[in-house]
Amino acid sequence: MEYKGKRTVAGDALTGLILDLFRLNSLLLTAGDRLVARLGLTSARWQILGAVAAADRPQPVAWLARDMGANRQNVQRIINDLHKQGLVVFESNPHHRRAQLVVLTDKGKHALDAAMRLQAPWINRVSEGLLIKNIQTFHRVIIALRQRLEDNETDDEA
Repeated sequence: MEYKGKRTVAGDALTGLILDLFRLNSLLLTAGDRLVARLGLTSARWQILGAVAAADRPQPVAWLARDMGANRQNVQRIINDLHKQGLVVFESNPHHRRAQLVVLTDKGKHALDAAMRLQAPWINRVSEGLLIKNIQTFHRVIIALRQRLEDNETDDEA
């Protein structure tokens, strides 16, 4: 199949990187699901518990989704699942009647702590033999790409 546009050398390189990032993301989600399955969690639930815990103060679902760069409806669905499991509760929001705040319960804090205890030895094994400077360079590239995409998104909205 022939495409109409010609990519630059950098465009080809970035396309290859992005395709590998898609594969890596899939592998990371599968590995995360396996790691926390015995805790009754999935990678998605674990990620959202972490986002709730990392927030400076209780936040509504829309803010959590924004901070995660995720779809609000997907985050809402997972938050509802976490609520059914007793891992989060909803509190009234003094600034918005309908946008309740999401708060970790003690059970949620314990589940997140257990997941992080499993994550430490796993990530240590995965990172073994990788050069810290290469990890840091890759991190900088990801941050730069994310920033460009976020800037492009806001340019598109204007």
